[in-house]
Amino acid sequence: MAQQARAVETRRLILQGAAMVFDEMGYDAASIKEILSRVPVTKGALYFHFPSKEDLARGVLEEQTLHRPTPPQVSKLQEVVDLTMNVAHALPNDAMLRAGSRLALERGSVDFASHSPFLAWAKVCEELLEQAKRDGEVLPHVDCRETAELIVGSFTGIQAFSQVSSGLMDLEKRVSAMWKHMLPSVAVPAALARLDTGPDRGARLQESSADLAEQPH
Repeated sequence: MAQQARAVETRRLILQGAAMVFDEMGYDAASIKEILSRVPVTKGALYFHFPSKEDLARGVLEEQTLHRPTPPQVSKLQEVVDLTMNVAHALPNDAMLRAGSRLALERGSVDFASHSPFLAWAKVCEELLEQAKRDGEVLPHVDCRETAELIVGSFTGIQAFSQVSSGLMDLEKRVSAMWKHMLPSVAVPAALARLDTGPDRGARLQESSADLAEQPH
């Protein structure tokens, strides 16, 4: 068990180092040598877990969507909002998220479109929207897949704009504004009135999750 735990930790360290380098340099400019300079692991350990730079990049892309939980809410439409606000809050300090976005958008020597986290995020949003529609929160004419793809596409564009305008420091405010414009065409009036789209929503969710984690089980 101890050996397995060490292997999991080694893999995590490698992915963190790779994410930092991919975030800063992009895929083509990144090198295994540079990644190894960021993490306390041997070249052999890296190649054991990831036989190539391409495998490393795919690992980063997969990691981006694996560990982004949002607390369950009675309103599934609120969960869609929370997903975006959580990511918006985390992005400025999370190289894994930023690297995944960069890899997905770049068109370099390797095309990672088939492993794009945007497709995974859109699927999560679509499922939540479908449940919200069954619960009577979403207007009858709304196409859940189309709306989910619009949400992810809008977020991605806003993220790019925020990166240029403020280094992502105003991302939460911009995503909050996105929802104020988008939700009236998605939510029934009663559900709309209950939704929390404040720019500090992600910070409050993170604080609540941290408080729950500290409570004795």
